[in-house]
Amino acid sequence: MDRRNFLKVVAAGATVVAVNPSLIRGTLYADDGRLFKAYEKTQLVDAAGKPIKASALLKEVTYIFNYPYASTPCMLINLPKPTSQNVELKSDSAEMYTWKSGVGKERTIVSYVAICTHQMTHPTPNDSFIGYVPTTGKTMAYDKSGVIVCSSHLSAFDAGAGAKVLGGAATQPLNAVVLEHAADDTLWAVGILGQDKFHDYFKSFRPELKEFYGGPAEAKKLVSISAKTVKLTEFSKEIIQY
Repeated sequence: MDRRNFLKVVAAGATVVAVNPSLIRGTLYADDGRLFKAYEKTQLVDAAGKPIKASALLKEVTYIFNYPYASTPCMLINLPKPTSQNVELKSDSAEMYTWKSGVGKERTIVSYVAICTHQMTHPTPNDSFIGYVPTTGKTMAYDKSGVIVCSSHLSAFDAGAGAKVLGGAATQPLNAVVLEHAADDTLWAVGILGQDKFHDYFKSFRPELKEFYGGPAEAKKLVSISAKTVKLTEFSKEIIQY
């Protein structure tokens, strides 16, 4: 999905209008089944505030940035090969949606909300049980590497196919972050694909939100303009991966 792709939305008056998902908020149901929620268009930048360039991303390294809220971590990965395209996915509530593909020159860059859809395991400044397992690594969660794994209950997700479930306790894909790859090679987050789990996340981790973000109000602030993007090894003190 990019800015040239438009969704048809039926408004209250039954008028059909063309809407650019980067410019609006709200949940959209397109006629092809996609489930999309637009948030603030946000540029990915490094720790120094300089724009992240897609061509500079290291292969098979998990990067972390917070989006669409100040406390919701997302992962960014430059995969070793092009992703699948137009992957049909299904949420626990039986909503169908379409993950278009990775972005970048070779269609290898993907981004997902780093909150496991099973029991919302996620990276914190202290530790992380969820991340990408490079093709040179091994995991107990799946018979092949090159996948995203939540080591809390060994759920495995297909990084190159919309984070669909490959095994373990999870029953629906990770939410996908919709990225735009600009002509100057910069990357922008514009929305989220999949069933919204953020309310459950905020409710379940109130003490953590206070510890790391100052409280629920600060944690729920929408990210805009830019999102600092760092390696997972720099975001979390300890990485646990099985």
